[in-house]
Amino acid sequence: MSIDINNVPDTPGIYKFFNKEEIIYIGKAKNLKKRVSSYFGKTLKDRKTNQIKFLTDRVETFTTKNEVEALLL
Repeated sequence: MSIDINNVPDTPGIYKFFNKEEIIYIGKAKNLKKRVSSYFGKTLKDRKTNQIKFLTDRVETFTTKNEVEALLL
C-alpha cells in the first residue's frame, strides 16, 4: 500500500486505517503526518505494525485543535 504522506496534515488529530470498508486500526497523534508516516517507513517494525501496513488499503485523518480533543474522539 502506498500512501501520499504529503496529503496528511501535521496537526493533532486521529487517523483510521481501513481494509476495504472495515476499520482495522484507529489512533491519535500530536502530529498526524509524523505518526502516520511512521507506519509506512522502510524499517521493519513489530508484528502488529507490519500486519497493519500489509492490510491497509486507505487512511483517513480527522484534525483537532489539540491532542486532548483527539483523545476524546
